[in-house]
Amino acid sequence: MLSSRIQILSESLTMAITALAQQLKREGKDILGFSAGEPDFDTPQVIKDAAVEAIRNGFTKYTPVDGIPELKEAIVAKLQRDNGLTYTTDQVIASNGAKQSLFNLFQATINPGDEVIIPAPYWVTYPELVKYSGGTPVIIDTDDESGFKITPKQLEGAITKKSRMLILTSPSNPTGAVYSKEELEALAEVLKDTNILVASDEMYEKLVYDGTTFTAAASISEDMFNRTVTINGLSKSVAMTGWRFGYCAAADRDLVKAMKKLQSQSTSNICSITQMASIKGLDGSADKDIEMMRRAFESRCEEAARLFNEIEGLSVIKPSGAFYLFVNHKAVEPDSMKFARSMLESVGVAVVPGAGFGSDGYFRFSFATDIDTIRTGIERISDFVRSYRE
Repeated sequence: MLSSRIQILSESLTMAITALAQQLKREGKDILGFSAGEPDFDTPQVIKDAAVEAIRNGFTKYTPVDGIPELKEAIVAKLQRDNGLTYTTDQVIASNGAKQSLFNLFQATINPGDEVIIPAPYWVTYPELVKYSGGTPVIIDTDDESGFKITPKQLEGAITKKSRMLILTSPSNPTGAVYSKEELEALAEVLKDTNILVASDEMYEKLVYDGTTFTAAASISEDMFNRTVTINGLSKSVAMTGWRFGYCAAADRDLVKAMKKLQSQSTSNICSITQMASIKGLDGSADKDIEMMRRAFESRCEEAARLFNEIEGLSVIKPSGAFYLFVNHKAVEPDSMKFARSMLESVGVAVVPGAGFGSDGYFRFSFATDIDTIRTGIERISDFVRSYRE
């Protein structure tokens, strides 16, 4: 007998596409994948060296649940240096990726019936973790015309007496949208005099383009600092997806203690080797590597967006951050699952259907791969769209 909690979770809508892509590869078909949510670069050498040194020094035992002091000090220093946020080490906690940080946060704060406001398109995990925690997702739809960003009026209209939390993601997965300081200030004004927490997912903060300035939600005002829980990590900006390092920071020390208590009874500390390596990803030692990757993504973004917008029937807003394009294909086929499946079967290109992100009629295309593969993939997509429209 399965628990009611696990039964309310939905399987990813993208699983069918993923399974089909794997099947076609096994059959020897030439499949190009643009669904990966991870950089194609290797982890910077300075980080790998720190890990090797930790192993050689025998740093292989249990550590404090919330992270070793040196790591927490590095997190605090990073938040001060990069974001102008002042925390102490008892206001931060390291977890097994940002996903665990979110899980801990939702479990520690959401009661049955609480509403969590989630702008769509959203990262697929948000509504599922909210439901698992007993909460009710309240979706605010956005589209190309709004730049995939919610307005103060939309936020105000979504707030009820049951509202417990707002999830903000900037830069966004899957759209790459980045909220400006002024836009965050306007949303913060709506939240004044409420008890609504803000979960600010800032995983892609280092990957911004065309002179875009990233602004941390907690830096907007004292009120926002006190209500915001910042979630971040090194998976995307420092190519450390497999290392499983994430962290969160909150002004509320009791909330951090509660998250630590939950983590102590689930996974305990994150890998000791990862902790030592992550210090180098936080303290500026890998900044040149980060900038190299950012520039490469920016160049790919520019060309990929241009090529897509040359295809009749498709359109895309060039993103300001992250490494995804969220391509509008409504003029060709409004059903994103049907479109993605047919494209995979016809021309061997795997993308993620927008329905999985709460926005049908789009697909997510990752440009976290080499430019030649990107060009070939978009050429195949162009051929597919042409034949689909005939």
